[in-house]
Amino acid sequence: MKTLQLPHGQLQLPVFLPDATMGVVRSVDSADLTRCGVQGVVMNTFHLMQHPGSSTVQALGGLHAMSGWQRPIVTDSGGFQAYSLIRQNPKNGSLTNNGITFRPGGTRKFTLTPEKSVQLQMSYGADVVVCLDDCTHVDASLETQHESVERTIAWARRCKDAFERLVEQKDLPPEQRPLLLAVIQGGGSRELRKRCAGDLLEIGFDGFGYGGWPLDGDGNLLADILAYVRELVPAELPTHALGVGHPPYVVACAQMGYDLFDCSLPTRDARRGRLYAFATETPPLSPPLTGGMKGGAEGWFSYVYATDDKHTKSDVPISVHCDCPCCTDYSLGYLHHLFEVKDSLALRLATMHNLRFMTQLMARLREE
Repeated sequence: MKTLQLPHGQLQLPVFLPDATMGVVRSVDSADLTRCGVQGVVMNTFHLMQHPGSSTVQALGGLHAMSGWQRPIVTDSGGFQAYSLIRQNPKNGSLTNNGITFRPGGTRKFTLTPEKSVQLQMSYGADVVVCLDDCTHVDASLETQHESVERTIAWARRCKDAFERLVEQKDLPPEQRPLLLAVIQGGGSRELRKRCAGDLLEIGFDGFGYGGWPLDGDGNLLADILAYVRELVPAELPTHALGVGHPPYVVACAQMGYDLFDCSLPTRDARRGRLYAFATETPPLSPPLTGGMKGGAEGWFSYVYATDDKHTKSDVPISVHCDCPCCTDYSLGYLHHLFEVKDSLALRLATMHNLRFMTQLMARLREE
């Protein structure tokens, strides 16, 4: 079994890491995550530098102590926010070769340079530090993609220099040294993806991430480009399919050779009452690559909508193939009731169910 040894424990690969963007997986605590078999989480540098603020994180002992989570934490660099906040709405800030300036909602200014991103992640106690990158959508112009690649390579070089200085200053022994991942950009251009991957491999990193929004304009997985990027990275280096979390897409990318996954989709779906269920106890995992993220049944799994009135008197669990706390102790009818009365327990139980589905799915993929 392929594993990744980190300062706060070992990850069995492939692995899904739920997004704990603000230092918490919404609606659940660290004990709940452990009960669901979660191995690690992803937290976000950009959001944490605003709330609770970097000095507060450090005063509370770093992310692990603050959140009560003693297993691995990957810290996203903040590069995705350049896409989601600035490229989609320039009023929120600006990108230059020096870094990213955010003015979310016209509030006070936040500046994130490659050096500052690495410094923050190291000060938080991250197990995996991700280089700041210039994220794009696949539909962006070739000129924009070219600019993104040039900037991403330059920023990665600066990130590695800052990372090595901090490792030396902190005098970290090998077992306490976090990993440093670089992100491969290039949109839908194979030429640019190859250029970006080649330069990053020459600089040298512990692993790599697929950069850019992983879906096309219709919500379908960019399977060809994802597969090509994975081929550009030596098989022994861990590769993170950043932002991929729709179950069939996770299966598809795992079968391409991707090792790490993160996304807010499974937990966000849970809070809205959309739950995942395997069709059988051990279904064959054949990933459909069309149909987008709005489809219903996917063959080997289906959606259960807990808020549907047809579940009002259902005395069965969400799934007979699930051993999560919700399916073990409660009926679907009771969960429906909790959603109806808007009790927070509904969000907690539903979130635990979808997280357990994802950890069961990853265990199946590791077996295969």
